[in-house]
Parts: sequence; C-alpha cells; structure tokens
Amino acid sequence: MKYHQINSNLFVKNRRKFTEAMKPNSVAVFNSNDIYPISADSTLPFAQHRDIFYLSGVDQEESILLLFPDAPYENQKEMLFLKETSEHIAIWEGEKLTKERAFQVSGIRTVYWLQDFHKILNEMMTYADTMYINTNEHYRAAVETETREARFVKWWKEKYPAHNVAKSNPILQRIRSVKESEEIDLIQHACDITEKGFRRLLSFVKPNVTEYEIEAELAHEFIRNRSKGFAYTPIIASGNNANVLHYIENNQQCKAGDLILLDVAAEYANYSSDMTRTIPVSGRFSDRQKAVYNAVLRVKKEATKMLTPGTLWKQYHVEVGKIMTSELLGLGLIDKADVQNENPDWPAYKKYFMHGTSHHMGLDTHDYGLLHEPMKANMVFTVEPGIYIPAEKFGIRLEDNVVVQEKGEPFNLMRNIPVEVDEIETLMNS
Repeated sequence: MKYHQINSNLFVKNRRKFTEAMKPNSVAVFNSNDIYPISADSTLPFAQHRDIFYLSGVDQEESILLLFPDAPYENQKEMLFLKETSEHIAIWEGEKLTKERAFQVSGIRTVYWLQDFHKILNEMMTYADTMYINTNEHYRAAVETETREARFVKWWKEKYPAHNVAKSNPILQRIRSVKESEEIDLIQHACDITEKGFRRLLSFVKPNVTEYEIEAELAHEFIRNRSKGFAYTPIIASGNNANVLHYIENNQQCKAGDLILLDVAAEYANYSSDMTRTIPVSGRFSDRQKAVYNAVLRVKKEATKMLTPGTLWKQYHVEVGKIMTSELLGLGLIDKADVQNENPDWPAYKKYFMHGTSHHMGLDTHDYGLLHEPMKANMVFTVEPGIYIPAEKFGIRLEDNVVVQEKGEPFNLMRNIPVEVDEIETLMNS
C-alpha cells in the first residue's frame, strides 16, 4: 500500500463499537472483496471492502474477520483468516500479511490461514445462537455482481438454517457515520492531497487544453503524494458538458471563454475526499459567469451553517431549496409566478439545481449514514450546491467537505482550497 500504516488503535475502537451493539451470544463475519476479472488473465485493481477494512485495517484479498464477543475462550473473541503467504507468492505477487504483521495492522492476536476457516466457524456455530450477516443496504446501492460477501451469506444460510439471523449493516451505518479523530485526520490528508492537485491545475489550464490532460495532471499529483489516485471517477466537464451531472468522458477540448466544472478528489488510505470547483478556461470569469458563481457560493456558505447536531437531512434540503430559490430569482432564471405555481414535489428551483446538497462521506465517497436520523457531531458531509444552465452552455457546482461540530459552525476540511472568484483569477494569472 502507498499510504503510511494506520495505528491499530483505530480498528480496536471500531470493533469495540460494533461488538457492543451485537446481541448476546452472536457471531459476525466480514469478507474482503473479490479481485474482479476483466477477460483472459486481466483483472481490475483490488479495492478492499470498506467494512472489513473499517473493523480490521486489513487491506488484502481473501481475508475474513470473525467477531464473537461472548465466545467461551478469549482467543475466539476476534479472529482473522488470511490467505497463507509463501516464498512463491512473495516472488510473483509481492509480500502478503504474515500473522505477526496482521496483528500489527489490526490489533487482533488470533490469526489463522484461510484453509482453517470452515472448521473454526463450525465450532463457533455450536456455541452461538445468532449470526450477523453483512448485506449492502446503502440507499444508493444498485449491485448486480455477486460479491464474495453475498456468496458467503448464501452459503451460510444453507449450512446453518437453525441459527437466528441479524444484520450488521444497521450497526455499521450508525458507527461508521460518526468519525473517530483518526478518521477525520485521514480525510483531511485526502483533502490536502486534493488541494495540491487543484493548485497544480490553476497554473496549467489554458485555452485548447483537453479535459483528459487535466485528468492526467491530477492523477500525477495525487499518486506522487501516496494516494492510489481518484476517490471516484473524475468529472472534468468544460462548457456545456457541465450540464451532464455525471459526465466522465473527459475527452473534449476546453475553449476560451468557457468554464470547467471539476468534480475531482483524491483518496488516501481508502478514505475519500470529494471536491468540486468551477474555473474559467481563460483565467477570467465573465460578468454573467461571476454572478452565477457567487450565487452558488452564497448557497454553499449558508447551507454549511445548517449542518449542526440535531438537523434532519430531509428538512435541511428543504431549507437549502429556499435559499437557492431566492438566488435563482435574483439571477432572473425563475420568476415569482414559477414559484407560486410550483409542484411541491419538484419545486421551481429544481429546473436549475436538480440534485441534493449534502451526503455523508468517509471510507466511501457516498458514505454510510442513516438519513432519517438526526445529524451528530463528527459526522462528515459534503456541501455541493450547483446551478446548471444548458441554454447558456455552462454549469457551476462548488463542493467542500465539512465536519459537524458539537458547538458552532462545521469545520471545513477544504478551507485551504481556493474558492473565491478573486483568488482563483489571481492564481490562474500569476
């Protein structure tokens, strides 16, 4: 891994939070992700399942974590199962975790090789009454591929039909959404790498540069700072491309006078950052572009103030909609009749701002968090309003990552990334 080793105390704390929420006499199992094939002998780069990483720090394929807080023996309460390493594997694939190294990473003393898993699980099932299975219940999930976790759940239900079944996901949704200080530091580090990439672009972007050249500059800066690269597929959308919310082709030339919407950010140690900035290709905003840009910026600033403990996500978006409505009226994009006659289920402002303003972020860019429950301190959210005007061939979105504070305004993890018009223009023309 490119990142520096994370102190295992973080994973010890995370496991404690999970096991404290388990039912008596229950077992929970978490599986790593598969390495997914493309064709022939080609595969996608491995990306670890965030749940097993969150609970163990293990960032390796074919790994299993078993938690049994009420096990009859101390060495059965936490167990890791890893693919057995060898000299042959070290030569062909690189070094894998040894049992001692796995303890250093995770804080778990009991480590077995993977071939022992079924025998040991069978023994644990004779002691336990309930099994926690880990299913993907994220509100954005649309999974078609059968994961290693899903295959395990299917196998387990057939093998042990007499046991009670409980769900890991509701526990994880709650505990993963409230970040430990170490996690906030890791997200901050990802944001700092993102800042370096963005500042690099401000002196690089000129008329006729291509979107993919901008992508290459960012990838260079991210990787040279120990990131694997982009936290998500980058959006580098010049001109009217910005009005396609998830434009990812990044293959067009950036023309003088146009704006570029950059929804791009680095990951670090599997933790995401999530930034959007909009900059002028020629280094100066037109008066109209500046007016729309500052309207979006005002919405972002006001929305940020609302991310406080006790706030309900749904009501927050209603209030942000009111602020955006006022700004669109000021820009002449909608009028009072549009507002008076609007459909409550799709208000007038949605014509120009059709997506949500904030989502949880952390180990996943769209991270775990139960949206019907009130916000809590140390949750991390994006704030990303936008105005999209296809008729004028530009769209503007601005996005920062903020930490909800116990008291006072949220803490902006992207506070050092330029966002004011004057600062961007100055840096692009220096």
